[in-house]
Amino acid sequence: MATPTVAEAPHEAEPVLSPSQSVLQSVLESAGRISLSSEVVDLLSTSWREVRAQLPVRMDDRKLKIFEGYRVQHNGARGPYKGGVRFHPKADLDEVRALAMLMTYKCALMDLPFGGAKGGVMCDPARMSETELNRLTRSYTQHIGMILGIARDIPAPDMGTNAQTMAWMMDAYGQKYGYTPGIVTGKPVELGGSYGRDQATGRGVATCMREYAAFEKSSPTDIRIAIQGYGNVGSWTARIATSMGFKVVAVGDVKGAIHNPEGLDVAAIDRWFGVAGSVAGFHGATPITNEQLLEIDCDYLVPAALGEVITGANARAVKARVVVEAANHPVTPPGDRILAERGIVVLPDVLMNAGGVTVSYFEWTQNIQQFRWSLERVNGELETRMVSVFRDVMERATRDSTRPRQAAFDLAVERVGRAITLRGFV
Repeated sequence: MATPTVAEAPHEAEPVLSPSQSVLQSVLESAGRISLSSEVVDLLSTSWREVRAQLPVRMDDRKLKIFEGYRVQHNGARGPYKGGVRFHPKADLDEVRALAMLMTYKCALMDLPFGGAKGGVMCDPARMSETELNRLTRSYTQHIGMILGIARDIPAPDMGTNAQTMAWMMDAYGQKYGYTPGIVTGKPVELGGSYGRDQATGRGVATCMREYAAFEKSSPTDIRIAIQGYGNVGSWTARIATSMGFKVVAVGDVKGAIHNPEGLDVAAIDRWFGVAGSVAGFHGATPITNEQLLEIDCDYLVPAALGEVITGANARAVKARVVVEAANHPVTPPGDRILAERGIVVLPDVLMNAGGVTVSYFEWTQNIQQFRWSLERVNGELETRMVSVFRDVMERATRDSTRPRQAAFDLAVERVGRAITLRGFV
């Protein structure tokens, strides 16, 4: 029997880890590298508070439907809890718990005065009317309102939610507790939102890609990128990266993906998307699947949709030399290990998609001051912070001979551990 080639070699069985276990694994590895005390590790291994709520909603057909909602507050040693609210069929408790943990370290890495939280409602917003989503949002806010507050816990948009959702949340909270625009971020500018918030996550991703190109002494004009996911994060990443000179060769969304090795016209895709509601069917590109997109020949691969899309089963097929985690935990631990073995650099989510929470911090600050910043100031402040933290991570990785994910978690876990110790928790 012939010896299998590398491409044909059987895949190692992937351990079954839940999303929260995957995040915790990175934290525990970091704790070992930085010699964090076992007591601090114990505090970081579980959430401080987890709320599970029954959300009855009267649907448009007058039938009562009961949804399940969550708010997880992981750790608040560095400040009030901060984290988005996700409306998605898979937004179960463990998924929300994992995202809350990531927020703790994301805020710490960016040196924001926040702890980590996340919210979720198990629903399919694509199958709900605007009035149904309004009722669901208000029901969710009423059920978790007692643990929210401008100095306690500040939600923001996430997958399946947007500025309108935040406006409903702000209004529902205000009806009981009084007008409090700072209770949520990512809300419409007309209601106290910040300029630049909608593009902030994508802008942060593009900025870090530009900085990594400079780090490896490359020019954006020589770099081909493929983006899986064309929602808020993926589309803004494509627009801003294109303006920086990167060549976008593939994009995809839930309905399909497209590829053109010569480069895609992102402005034309936006116009098509506005009519078709998807990138699928765009003329001037070859249709492919999202699975094929992950294996496309490119320099930077940007998973910007759901988590856990690069696993032990497909990591050996990735052709990009850099994976840019614009989504939350898009690479599983076995997938991460295989990419590392193959010499593929992974720029971690805890840094790459932190632009959103950073501008949320700016919005929160503006609400407290009752003073609005210009778009130029917001983008300038974001640029300064993203570049500074990116360089800190790469310097730490170089100093310790670690990968960027390890360096980012080491910096973040150190800061959270220090705050826990200073507060006298241990």
